[in-house]
Amino acid sequence: MTFNVLITNAVDLQQLLEENKITSTQVVEKYLAQIDRYEPALNALISPLPRDKVLKIAKARDEERQKRQIRGPFHGIPIILKDSFVTASELGMSTTAGSYAFVGAKASRNGAITQRLIDAGLIILGKANMTEFAGMKMTMMMPGWSAHGGQTLSPYVGKIEDNEKILGHSAPGGSSTGSAVAVAAGFSPLAMATETIGSIVTPSTRAGLYAIKPTIGVQDTTGLYTMTEFFDSPGPMAKSAADVRVLSEILLSRPFNSPKFGSWEGLSVGFLDPKVWSLPLDFCTQFEGTVEQMVDEYEETVSALRSRGCSIKYSIHCKDPSVLPNTILPIAYWDFKNICIPKFIQSFDKCSVTSVADIVKFNKENSKKALPAPFTEQNDLEGAMITTYRKEEIDELAQDLRRAARDILDDLFDKEKINILAAPGDSSLCVHAAAAGYPIATVPIGQLRYNDRPFGLCLVARMDEEETLLRFMEVYEKVAKPRPVPKFE
Repeated sequence: MTFNVLITNAVDLQQLLEENKITSTQVVEKYLAQIDRYEPALNALISPLPRDKVLKIAKARDEERQKRQIRGPFHGIPIILKDSFVTASELGMSTTAGSYAFVGAKASRNGAITQRLIDAGLIILGKANMTEFAGMKMTMMMPGWSAHGGQTLSPYVGKIEDNEKILGHSAPGGSSTGSAVAVAAGFSPLAMATETIGSIVTPSTRAGLYAIKPTIGVQDTTGLYTMTEFFDSPGPMAKSAADVRVLSEILLSRPFNSPKFGSWEGLSVGFLDPKVWSLPLDFCTQFEGTVEQMVDEYEETVSALRSRGCSIKYSIHCKDPSVLPNTILPIAYWDFKNICIPKFIQSFDKCSVTSVADIVKFNKENSKKALPAPFTEQNDLEGAMITTYRKEEIDELAQDLRRAARDILDDLFDKEKINILAAPGDSSLCVHAAAAGYPIATVPIGQLRYNDRPFGLCLVARMDEEETLLRFMEVYEKVAKPRPVPKFE
């Protein structure tokens, strides 16, 4: 039994496994062959699991299946983890957050989410490259680049254009770039990512994927690099809404089994104006027809959903993020220095750095490899290193920001009588979601005629309303065009 790694999703693979039409060993071998063929061109993986080890794990999952010892709904299904998820060193993969400062760090235990996935029977194929420290290194560093991992490229676009802007049409977008590229390129049916502000949304929409960033703070992030505690949340990426739903059940330890799945009942969506909610030219240069195409297909999507019975309000007005308190950077710097880096370092039994100051010093002393051109600065690391806010001051700033963002979104949900707010994936709605701590999801719309780069929608719901988003995603998938598949030469 064969399958197409670019199209087949995890739910379909699980069906084949249950019917004994294929084994996990055969599934893994198929993905490894795809990695061998295209990884050199895409650079999505920073640390693949050694082939002998992954095949041994796949064989063990097959033997468990034969004995009917099924660990979970994705038993024996491969997954790739962003290089922020700590894996025990005995597995044969490093965990570096893209930084040379963490090369050689040793962990005797898996992080909490890593272990949860293993306990559920998933097979880790490797670690995905990411923007170094999820962007907390230097301002305007190209997404998907790390000193340790190099530059990840889109399987749809290939080479990044010369002098490309940070979210330009050839840029792969967001810090979870390797995870998104790995799924789109057929290296794995599933990937784990993390998002501070846009790090799941941007790369998943640019890879034509379904994805979700759950409510902030509902998962155990022990053994996970996060940039902040305030904004960050880990979440899954996949080729189908059903895959995201199952993986979300595993991650959040709650069933999403409303009898309303499969229908629009109880869903009401407010769509923002795509002409207003778009990327500024400082972040993305537009070309002939790109803006018009994205607006046209966005409005076609709205019309298609409305004609199929979805309750829609279009277009509605939402205050843009400029009205929020200008405190994102102070909060991020403080969290990174005082909570997140110490917590990440504590995940290791052996680590050559002990603080942000150590990382800055390491990079200066090893500048040839740690600070190569054109990304020779570390101004954000230095900004975090010298932050002098007191915890009480940051707590107050954080509370004010969260309250302001929730007031904006809750007022819109109540006034417009909607439970989902939608905008282009190429927009700043992810800022509101992160500041409020609310879940945000993505679905694909289409591909730019300009360069084949996919684009999509992002969708925000209230706190703990992941099921609302997952329900929308599943019905949307039945109405929408098939997700775009890369055309490899």
